[in-house]
Amino acid sequence: MKKLSIIIGLCALTAMTGCTKDMGKNDVYEESGNTINVNNKRHELYREGASKDIRNTSNDYGFVRHQKSPLMNDNNTNDGYTALDREQVAHVISRLSANNPNVHDVATLVTDREVLVAYRTDSKDRNLTADQVKKTALSVVPRYYHVYVSDNKVHIRDIQNLANLDSLSSKSRDQVNYVIKQMKKSPQGMRMNDSEDENGLTKDDMDYNHKR
Repeated sequence: MKKLSIIIGLCALTAMTGCTKDMGKNDVYEESGNTINVNNKRHELYREGASKDIRNTSNDYGFVRHQKSPLMNDNNTNDGYTALDREQVAHVISRLSANNPNVHDVATLVTDREVLVAYRTDSKDRNLTADQVKKTALSVVPRYYHVYVSDNKVHIRDIQNLANLDSLSSKSRDQVNYVIKQMKKSPQGMRMNDSEDENGLTKDDMDYNHKR
């Protein structure tokens, strides 16, 4: 009887060991370099239009833990910025901005450091609406971005035209700067804080832009 109990115990222990190995393979923590991704490993920023199984993962919390490299001058932590899907970010900003009161027909352009949002509105408080749209855009992009808004419907067409340019061309940068200059004639909302203007620029940013 004692031998039978020992054999049953060994079988149970073996089964538990096998389960532990399988769980290790399916660990919810997937490591990649210094980044630990929890739940499904996805490279898309947002997953509209995906299959049902992929969309269902949005029921989970999104969590990423990133550890700074202990090596001096290791700039791998900056690699994530280059992978930003600008078109998808522009899509999200436009859709969220259209949810603001009295805002209609939103067009958004995302560059490497700016967000341009033009929209049509029937708001009686243009500055308040501009502030709402600007803060909506800022809530989506990294904080180093500067946001420019305009309720002049002509700028919707201007932004659309910019989207067709080669972003690496110096001429396209000149045209983006020109459209920004025109957009700033419209209300830009409230100043961000004591050190940043309405568009999120600091004094250092202004000096840099002036020298370019």
